[in-house]
Amino acid sequence: MGVIINQSVKNMMTTYAGFGLGALNTLFLYTYFLDQQYYGLVSFLLSAANLMWPFMAFGVHSTIVKFFSSYKTREEKDKLLNLALILPLAISLILGVIGHFTYEFLLDYFSDGNELVKPYVWLIYLLAIATAYFEIFFAWAKIYYKSVFGNFMKEVVHRLGTTILLFLVYFEVLEADNFMYGVGVVFLFRLLVMGAYAFKLHRPSFKFSFPSNLSRVLKYTALILIAASVATALLDLDKVMIESYLPIENVAIYGIGIYIATVISVPQKAMHQITNPITAEYLNTRNFEKLEDLYKKSSINLSIVSALIFVLIITNVHTLYKLIPEEYSLSILIVLLISLVKLYDNVLAINNSILFNSDYYRLVLAIGVLLVILAFLLNLFFIPRFGIEGAAMATFIAFFIYNTSKLILVQKKFKMNPFAKQSFLLFGLSLLFTLVFYFWEFPFHPILSIALKGGITSILYISAIYYLNFSEEINAMLKSILAKFR
Repeated sequence: MGVIINQSVKNMMTTYAGFGLGALNTLFLYTYFLDQQYYGLVSFLLSAANLMWPFMAFGVHSTIVKFFSSYKTREEKDKLLNLALILPLAISLILGVIGHFTYEFLLDYFSDGNELVKPYVWLIYLLAIATAYFEIFFAWAKIYYKSVFGNFMKEVVHRLGTTILLFLVYFEVLEADNFMYGVGVVFLFRLLVMGAYAFKLHRPSFKFSFPSNLSRVLKYTALILIAASVATALLDLDKVMIESYLPIENVAIYGIGIYIATVISVPQKAMHQITNPITAEYLNTRNFEKLEDLYKKSSINLSIVSALIFVLIITNVHTLYKLIPEEYSLSILIVLLISLVKLYDNVLAINNSILFNSDYYRLVLAIGVLLVILAFLLNLFFIPRFGIEGAAMATFIAFFIYNTSKLILVQKKFKMNPFAKQSFLLFGLSLLFTLVFYFWEFPFHPILSIALKGGITSILYISAIYYLNFSEEINAMLKSILAKFR
């Protein structure tokens, strides 16, 4: 676990730096510097691009990770990377042609209720293609176990760029209606830098030739495309459907709740950057003993960290909303439901990596397609009746079923699960902390109140984790930190 812990900690630090910038943008700069309708526009365009980019990437970012370690010669590896560059370009051009001929239809669609979106529809394509190739180059770096720089580019750079753009709007250097064009420039810059880094690690010999097992690679790529699209659709479908049923300002309000809850997913995202290629290698070499050990250790370590974040969010969310304009306030139910979804993701640890790097990804695909249809129907039912809270209900139900299905699938096919005896004791401890600190309020300024309650909660929680010895890796890290202070 040495390289995993080392890079996971670095990735978590950069990811939290990015989320800190994102929190500054989401909770304060967007809410104070942009009109609510423009904030809703940003949220909608980015969500729409997130739905689109997996189709452009065509799954090759996952294909690189799965197959690269199985090739023995430099020539075969180069052929795989050539395919990773050419295939998404071809798909993107096809989608671009389709978009060109359906552009008027798209404009007519956005003429009903949300005229503000119309001039920016083409930006969805630009943001999607920039994100697709960024993910491909990031996967390119991960196969060499170099995830830290790419994670910095993914989590920090575009948020820092957005912060700069928001200040330019505030000081009237940039008009609000040109803000989204600036976001597009930031995404293109991020792509170019990541591409240069990937080529520095491995510059392939550019030849129009493909791997010998092309049929198997393409089959996996096509199916993983749908699987990745399923996951992305489950994440962003709710925000896109809110735009269809409610005024666009509601996308911004809902997006704040989602962003707060998404902080829980940071440890999992940080660890995934390094565990994904390692999981693929264990599966390619059929080292199931090490795979199960990685599964359980990553689960308990992620559960410990993410449970603390969950407790801090739920026990401080009311106070946090006192810091932002009143029109952005929303129910605790949204934050709670999405936080539980993210917590469940962390508990499953490398579950996705096991399935998508194995021969059982087809089953995940079938389950995922059914769940997207279910999520669509749930949103269709809940949003008109319960508004943005209905979207959170639909997302929670869909993800709970999806994650449980994947958990059962790994147990059935690999005879392993992520749970240890410490897992259930940890769940009880987290519930106790949530109930105790949720009703404990300080009569101070919101920032001071959050800092004080969060500090006390964290110290008591970490102390309990240390003395109950839930994780050897976390205890060793805490001992190292304590030794430095002494």
